[in-house]
Amino acid sequence: MILVSLGTQDKSFKRLLDAIVKSIEEGYINDRVVVQVGHTEYESDKLEIFDYLSIDKFNELMDEASLVISHGGVGTIMSALSKNKKVIGAARLSKYQEHTNDHQTQLLEEFDKKGYIIYAKDLDKFNEYLERSKTFIPNKYKSNTNRMIDIVKNYIDNN
Repeated sequence: MILVSLGTQDKSFKRLLDAIVKSIEEGYINDRVVVQVGHTEYESDKLEIFDYLSIDKFNELMDEASLVISHGGVGTIMSALSKNKKVIGAARLSKYQEHTNDHQTQLLEEFDKKGYIIYAKDLDKFNEYLERSKTFIPNKYKSNTNRMIDIVKNYIDNN
């Protein structure tokens, strides 16, 4: 099963869903595809579409997924990485009115460079990213959360 998350941004991201449906039609995707679309209005008989999923249902689907396809949002990507999932990330771009700026490109480029995800920079080449995902082994993400908590605690204790 493939889990797709478009996040909660109040702008549409049909461009990514169009690429996924095209890949299904061309035979590059044969799995069940479950999509949390958020504010994106989209209809397809090739996708199981939900506006929003409860956190419990989302986590259940994340556990089941063999691949996560996500917008460039930190929350979904970090959740997937913490569960050692393969991730293909696509940035919402301001030139398509998908976001107010292009900050997601920076995040995805950095995560791709470090070997955590596959950055789908050009959605016209989406099938290439799908093929790459078949042999892709993501680097294990190492969180700095506990280190940051210790720094804050030490600061508070010493001031």
